[in-house]
Amino acid sequence: MQKSECHGDTQLRNRVRGNGDQRTSSSPRRKPRTTVQRSKSSSSSSASSPDAAIKVHPRPSDKLNPKTINPGLRETKHPYTFVSKEGFRELLLVRDAPEKAVPLLPRLSPVLKAALAHSDDEVFERGLNALVQLSVVVGPCLNDHLKHLLTSLFKRLRDKKFKEPITNALQKLEQHGGSGSLIIIKAKIPTYCSICC
Repeated sequence: MQKSECHGDTQLRNRVRGNGDQRTSSSPRRKPRTTVQRSKSSSSSSASSPDAAIKVHPRPSDKLNPKTINPGLRETKHPYTFVSKEGFRELLLVRDAPEKAVPLLPRLSPVLKAALAHSDDEVFERGLNALVQLSVVVGPCLNDHLKHLLTSLFKRLRDKKFKEPITNALQKLEQHGGSGSLIIIKAKIPTYCSICC
């Protein structure tokens, strides 16, 4: 074992290795304090010691996490439906959302596709709204994933109650995705021009 100037560092190493001193007193055992707890309790420690290093964790709203979105959009029970809808919206409103969302598109695309293909009408509507919100944020970057998402929209387009919301969504996808999205939409939904024009 290496000799260290910091007594707390040696104790921590001993605990990790399992050769910490065993106490035989009858007093209850106290949990060993972690490095972060030690640094909080001893504010007089120098900034260069390993105890003073506090790992800064980003707030949940500072990063887009598709793992939290994945089951969320397909929720069918209250209050989870509200949380998934509002959570997705708020994730796309964070600072630098386009830069954060574009790298996640390959992972978000299957999540949206599952929501759009879901048999529950409310889940489909949430997926449709999420798709439109995402297109507003990432713009033409969504075009590469659009062809996978439009299949479910085409199937639901036959349902009269979804004809208008889907048409509006397609128009917004075209608006935010540019001419590239229009080509993809026309290829996947041949009746698109007759619907919107």
